[in-house]
Amino acid sequence: MTPKNREELFRRLQAENPEPTTELKFNSPFELLIAVLLSAQATDIGVNKATDKLYKIANTPEAIKALGLAKLKTYVKTIGLYNTKAENIIKTCDILINEHNSTVPKSREALEALPGVGRKTANVVLNTAFGMDTMAVDTHIFRVSNRTGLAPGKNVLEVEHKLLKNVPKKYLKDAHHWLLLHGRYVCVARKPKCSECIIEDLCGFKDKIF
Repeated sequence: MTPKNREELFRRLQAENPEPTTELKFNSPFELLIAVLLSAQATDIGVNKATDKLYKIANTPEAIKALGLAKLKTYVKTIGLYNTKAENIIKTCDILINEHNSTVPKSREALEALPGVGRKTANVVLNTAFGMDTMAVDTHIFRVSNRTGLAPGKNVLEVEHKLLKNVPKKYLKDAHHWLLLHGRYVCVARKPKCSECIIEDLCGFKDKIF
């Protein structure tokens, strides 16, 4: 994809959705962190249903730690891998309390040191909570980047690096959300909705479906 087409691609996505954001519901960096920890192999809708009840009872590291592991599990048991996720959340709360004054750190290194937090989760928190120009590559963004030719790569790290290089600077902060939502609702896995796609003419995908 040419630089001119990349510029036009993001111009259109911005025009359609000027202020994109995550579909996870949160009111603080800590709430976002917990929601993202829960979201692996789960839907945002499912996570929101669980956190809506949880955050009314506990939405700080101290409050969730006070709940205890068994009680926390009752709030997240509808989410896949909830046993492991609940254990990681309790451990994360301990670290936040003891090492970060109960606040979510703003560095990738500190975030990735938290139990259950990988590079993608750290990127989501850095971008969505703190407005940093990071690129969290999930399955949707990986697919869109490869299909369109925007940032083809064999693995998520390669795609991440190419996106950081190829996305025009002025669009970088919001690019993660535009690409994720485009992959979730338009450029879907099995039958991409090419006839509904606002960037179809810019896309290099050879097997378009109309």
